[in-house]
Amino acid sequence: SETETLSDNEIVASAELVDNNRRLQGYVDSIRKIATEVGQQIAEEHDDFRDLTNANQRQDWLEAFTDRLYESDNFGRLSLDIIDAVAERFASFPAGDFERSATDWPTLWYYEEEDRDTFLQQVRWFTSNHGQQFGRLLTPLVDGIRVRGPFEPATNELRDSNRKLVLMDSEGLGHSAKEATSVSTKVTERFREADMILLVDNAQSPMQAAPLELLRSAGHSGHGHKLAVAFTHFDQVQGDNLSSYDQKRNHVRASIGNAMAGLQDSLGAPVTEILQEQLYGNDFYLGGLNRATGEIPGGFRRSLGKLLERMQQSAEPVEQGDAAPIYNIIRLELVLRDATDGFKKPWWGRLGLTYHEGIRKEHWGRVKALCRRIANRWDDEYSDLRPKADLIRQLQAGISLWLENPAGWIRQPADAQEEQAAIAAIRQQVYIGIHELAGERLVTEHIPDWRGAFVFSGAGSSYRRAERMAQIYDAAAPSITSVTDASSQRFLDEVIQIVKEAVEDAGGSLEGVGERKTVAAG
Repeated sequence: SETETLSDNEIVASAELVDNNRRLQGYVDSIRKIATEVGQQIAEEHDDFRDLTNANQRQDWLEAFTDRLYESDNFGRLSLDIIDAVAERFASFPAGDFERSATDWPTLWYYEEEDRDTFLQQVRWFTSNHGQQFGRLLTPLVDGIRVRGPFEPATNELRDSNRKLVLMDSEGLGHSAKEATSVSTKVTERFREADMILLVDNAQSPMQAAPLELLRSAGHSGHGHKLAVAFTHFDQVQGDNLSSYDQKRNHVRASIGNAMAGLQDSLGAPVTEILQEQLYGNDFYLGGLNRATGEIPGGFRRSLGKLLERMQQSAEPVEQGDAAPIYNIIRLELVLRDATDGFKKPWWGRLGLTYHEGIRKEHWGRVKALCRRIANRWDDEYSDLRPKADLIRQLQAGISLWLENPAGWIRQPADAQEEQAAIAAIRQQVYIGIHELAGERLVTEHIPDWRGAFVFSGAGSSYRRAERMAQIYDAAAPSITSVTDASSQRFLDEVIQIVKEAVEDAGGSLEGVGERKTVAAG
């Protein structure tokens, strides 16, 4: 187990734990005292929170409390005390070197060590969540980690000195069975860099909402041919009708077919068939991964070996044909109209501006946290609130389906496989352009507006914030109607230019550009 792998110098000492607990109790006492003081101040101006029954009044009270909290000198001192305590953890590291910002805050830690065990002992302080290391870990502060070295499996059957792999592990996608948000741009921006997109799923409850969203994103972006899936916990799959390995594998594999059936309407039949064929040939079933490599059952070790071989093979170049499609710009505007509406209407529901089926109104604190992150250029998303990813998803989905039906071909494809490969290359280029466009229109061009949305305070501030965000979204993805204003026309021109360049880079052509026809609003 992981507990047994920790050496004495990796475990936080009892005396240090006592000091940490004393410190934490002090912080909790200070938080309670500050909350009471600020709460009394707000109660004098807005009544006592416990006396309020109206939801809007309670929301305004809490937001006023939050604003006053940031103005409190005691709150500022407590924050600085906590930051100093975190800084002490950095100072306790004898190994490696830190790069620091102008404010002396560590921004990068780098460390080189030939002995594997010693190296991992030091790295674990930045990656572990082990209970015996609580009080000294820096894991919550780490945005990412890059490790390079001759890491090889412990067993000869899995070892291959010629194998060279770069593994990029993204954040988890979630485990909801019924709904999933758009895949984070932190994941989708990596699609073009990767030779393989490995979906790691749980065999006990496979292909739920989040994995399906990843499959949809990979298909729409033209990266479906890179997909593979590894089903973990396969040793824990049980059922009265599942008595053999083949029966269990077929049971889990059937989830792929069910997933593809559910995605066909949004992806289109050709892309769905490609994904299903790709996954059926690149599905791996794993179990016992919590054990040391030599103790993993032999069948699962062989599956691991096949997965490693497939990873290595994925780096081999793929031959590209010279088939190139011809498209007519007609109907693309209709697609973009549906895409902008599909982006904005769910957000009107999240912001509480209108009702949208299946969408709940978000808590004002989460919405404000999103505004804060974008306004300060920290990130373009907060938790599962991902406006940039949502806009990319809608635009790419619509354009992907539109690309499925070219008006003709400069050179007719030899078969369906070559046809889809040619279209996939265009999808990939469009995906790059749409990422850049969404970031520019939704974030970069509106930083002052995001700051304005964040600083709203007082009674009715959550509604004013929602209205300001709606204005940002309308400007970033304007509605396309029969009467096109300058803002909508600029948006259309920018998207069409992305598509045009992608088609032409693939050797094809785009007709009808500059011959715009009015779009009847339906």
